[in-house]
Amino acid sequence: MNPRTTSRWTVEKSAELYGIRRWGAGFFDMDANGDVTVKVKFPSGEVAVSLMEIAQGIAQRDHAMPVLLRIENLLDARIIFLNETFREAIAEKGYEGEYRGVFPVKVNQQSHVIEEITRFGARYGHGLEAGSKAELVLAMASLQPGALLICNGYKDEEFIDLGLRATRLGYRCFFVIESPAELDIVIARSRALGVRPLIGARAKVYAKVGGQWTESSGDRSSFGLSSTQLIEVFEKLNDLGMIDCLQLLHCHLGSQIPNLADIRAGVLEACRYYAALVKEGAPMGYLDFGGGLAVDYLGSQSIHPHSRNYDLADYCRAIIDVIRATLDVQGIKHPHIVTESGRATVAFSSVLMFNILDVMHFEAVSLPETLPEGSHKRLRHLFDLCEDIEDHNLADRYTEAQAIRGQIRDLFRQGHISLRERSLSENIFLALAQAIAGRIDGLDEIPAGLEGLRQSLSDIYYGNFSVFQSLPDTWAINQIFPIVPLHRNGEAPTREAIIADLTCDSDGKVDTFITGRGVRPTLPLHAVNPDEEYLLGVFLVGAYQETLGDLHNLLGDTNIVSVRINEDGSYDVMKEIEGDSIADVLSYVEYNPQALFENFRAIAEVAVREKRIRVEERKQILNEFSASLQGYTYFEK
Repeated sequence: MNPRTTSRWTVEKSAELYGIRRWGAGFFDMDANGDVTVKVKFPSGEVAVSLMEIAQGIAQRDHAMPVLLRIENLLDARIIFLNETFREAIAEKGYEGEYRGVFPVKVNQQSHVIEEITRFGARYGHGLEAGSKAELVLAMASLQPGALLICNGYKDEEFIDLGLRATRLGYRCFFVIESPAELDIVIARSRALGVRPLIGARAKVYAKVGGQWTESSGDRSSFGLSSTQLIEVFEKLNDLGMIDCLQLLHCHLGSQIPNLADIRAGVLEACRYYAALVKEGAPMGYLDFGGGLAVDYLGSQSIHPHSRNYDLADYCRAIIDVIRATLDVQGIKHPHIVTESGRATVAFSSVLMFNILDVMHFEAVSLPETLPEGSHKRLRHLFDLCEDIEDHNLADRYTEAQAIRGQIRDLFRQGHISLRERSLSENIFLALAQAIAGRIDGLDEIPAGLEGLRQSLSDIYYGNFSVFQSLPDTWAINQIFPIVPLHRNGEAPTREAIIADLTCDSDGKVDTFITGRGVRPTLPLHAVNPDEEYLLGVFLVGAYQETLGDLHNLLGDTNIVSVRINEDGSYDVMKEIEGDSIADVLSYVEYNPQALFENFRAIAEVAVREKRIRVEERKQILNEFSASLQGYTYFEK
């Protein structure tokens, strides 16, 4: 028996099981009905709204699952939290510079996200970072003049001209020099257009950081100037009488840095570069630490690559303390602090919601009391192993059963046993495995040799989504996202499962999960009722997932719905974006949907001429084909 069924289950137990209060940062919880809620703070108090209520409202607006839900309030809350926490730390430490946050567009380029960041962030002067011409174009059209605009990445003349025009319009647009060759282009174009550029220099930070993206720092990092190249940039600007343009030092510390000690080491190195440039005679004024602020996906507050051992206040104080300790003794004025925190800004604001379509169980059906006359001796041996299972020999019994099952499979391949005998052997093995699993459930320590038993018996829940489109990082870099049933959390989740998607690909699955006790290979879920939709939510997916998604099996973008929670507990649907139609995704891979229809119409006409279908059938078939072209790429009921 599953240990979760041995005592009365509560919502509190579900909250602990799924760890929602650990990784949810106060934004997500469960209500008395067992629904997952989103929580928003207002002057009058905190408001909690059921995500199931929102899902039902989405269905009433005729949007099928899967749906990417964006919650505007959470985006706003993160911008407030980032800016206000830095302000508080600056005031507490007596720091003389300001904080200027910028959002890296690459983390989530979707128009509604950028619009909300620039609209709400305007009160803080929150800027944008662009790493390509396309990103720079959208940034210039989104930000208000006066905002900070950081231009990273390799830049051609057109890129630089756009940035110089932005400077003329009143933006504080910094060209971050990534390689010495870029400086010549900036100088030439600024002279041609008669615009004095604002220049930053990106120095390579050699302090290595932990986590998934450790290679973004150090000698072999793709971008940044060595100490020798940094001096060359300084001397060229100085010789041309443009040293006043060099006002920013950029040092990208890393991405998703789990250990605060690594951040301190990177900040210290950046401060040494900054101080050296000031002493050489550069005016400076801005110190940009790039990304690195991590999201605690696990909620474990550890140095695991998907966690962090610090909070935002620790992060802010660490940066300020190291700057002061390094620069004050040299009498150098405190620079304005710039960070490009993308993941920590947008991760919480998006939730992928999807329904479960089917379940594959790995369970034995009822076994016969005796085997059929003439059954193979290997089959009889396996059947006998099911009798008299003792706790002291569970591992040995399971190992022996595995060996016999393998022998029976070989016999089937060789044609020595029948399909029915093969089927019966598989059923007997499952019954034995389940019996052993029942004995080890609840044990503090799993016996050696039985560690993967529960996982091998877990269900496969088929979800209406594509890993490659909506959760590409789970496949590409083994990113772990919290997954929680959106409802029924007052019931005991009696099944153990992995989750497979709609793609016909063995990698189209999620088999690593976050729970209150850490990372595990299966997720506790509820048995699916055939007359009720079972909805799951994948949380903290606002960073990178929308942009990185691909068209595996031509499954396109999901429906997207943006909501705003109101102080009275209601919510408003702010934006509805239809997911890709079949015609849309076909056009992405260079098909012409109208030409496809015409080709199919011709095929149908030949079928009429050859009397394989009637004219009336032709009309119906063509109407269905045309409707499919305009239909959703995901499963629809």
